[in-house]
Amino acid sequence: MTNDRCGIIYHPDYLKHETGFHPENKERLLSILAYLRETGRLTKLDLKEPRSATLDEIQYIHSKGQIETARKYSELEMNLDPDTVLCKDSYNVALLAAGGAITAVDTVLDKWDSAFALVRPPGHHATPTKSMGFCIFNNIAIAARHAQKMGKKRVLIVDWDVHHGNGTQDAFYNDPTVLYFSTHQYPHYPGTGWMDEVGTGDGEGFNINVPLPAETDDSGFIAAFKEILVPAAREFSPDIVLISAGMDACNNDGLAQMRMSVEGFSVLASIVKSIAKECCDGKVAAVLEGGYDLNLLSHSVAAVLDVSMGKEVEIEQLEVSSLVRARLDDIKKIQRRFWQSID
Repeated sequence: MTNDRCGIIYHPDYLKHETGFHPENKERLLSILAYLRETGRLTKLDLKEPRSATLDEIQYIHSKGQIETARKYSELEMNLDPDTVLCKDSYNVALLAAGGAITAVDTVLDKWDSAFALVRPPGHHATPTKSMGFCIFNNIAIAARHAQKMGKKRVLIVDWDVHHGNGTQDAFYNDPTVLYFSTHQYPHYPGTGWMDEVGTGDGEGFNINVPLPAETDDSGFIAAFKEILVPAAREFSPDIVLISAGMDACNNDGLAQMRMSVEGFSVLASIVKSIAKECCDGKVAAVLEGGYDLNLLSHSVAAVLDVSMGKEVEIEQLEVSSLVRARLDDIKKIQRRFWQSID
């Protein structure tokens, strides 16, 4: 195991986003921290507290009206929609969550090799005009724009959350400087992310969706990463890699029907790390998205952090089901129009 320098971004104020019995609750972060502490990992990780994002930084992605609605609804303790619960502290915590993603970028551009922002609320469903799906502001999209402000022209976003990141897709749909790659269960919430959603205008080809059928296990995700993400990412040659790290594709997560294992996330993390090593000095910033079984969530985050700290993972060639193979072949046919290196 090499000694790559990595750490976590965390602030106790993330617990102030009170959501009651909602699946996205503060116990998610508490369970991750408890497991990292119990297993001795916490002492091996750097820890940095984030700052809050400024309004100008939130406006990299979101409209003024959307921001004001979130502020006002939080003040009144009104929910943004049936899924997106707010308390009086939620607006300020959402600024801190976006700031956590920004801080993760800053740390890897400074001294760390990789960072994992343990933030909430999550972000990838928040579009440039609408907060939705547990998400107030789009943390990963704001972080991508911040990286560009810091001189990193080409940004790769890898989204392995089980739900399609419709907000991230919308933010960069006509933008050739951000390559968005998403594996997700389909059909499933929010209903977007079909394989023919490839971007528009100058951004055509820079949006890669891998909609996978329910019951897909490690083999399907790993094949998608190896056969589609790796060649496209090499061709794109990012200056920094960001991960929307949702852990809800795990078997028995509760909000989806996928069959990923904890070990499978180690493999995905290892593949992404190899892309970053090849293209951008290993610079990777991950931001927490979903994951709702507390045991699976904490173990999966730890598995990803192990890879960040230098654990070597063997990437086996697993047999892919005929249904998933047919889906991947269809996606590759579409993406070959844009990425010559996809076989």
